[in-house]
Amino acid sequence: MTAGELAVVVAAVLCAIGFAALVVVLWRVLQAMRELRDELTWLREDAQPLLEDLQGSVEEARDELDRFDRLLGSAESISTHVNSASRVTRMALSAPMIKTVALASGTSRAASRLRRKGRA
Repeated sequence: MTAGELAVVVAAVLCAIGFAALVVVLWRVLQAMRELRDELTWLREDAQPLLEDLQGSVEEARDELDRFDRLLGSAESISTHVNSASRVTRMALSAPMIKTVALASGTSRAASRLRRKGRA
């Protein structure tokens, strides 16, 4: 066997070993891809109901927030009306109340002066 033939045989053996290594690596990648596909299938099956529950919870929370927003708007409206009513009441009653207190005070002073004059 000549050196050229020996080089061809060595190259063929090295190519065969490289091809075998490549086949082993590709086989391992194929196994990993199958396992990944199985895990993704399991994840999808388990996650789908959870996502549906989450979507339902989000919709319920949105409805509750809308309800709370309406309730808060009503409370603000009531507060504004009560504030207006108390301001109107204060304005309407303050002047007559002051006059009534002044009249009562003046009357009691006049009565006390009249009593002092009657004793003297």
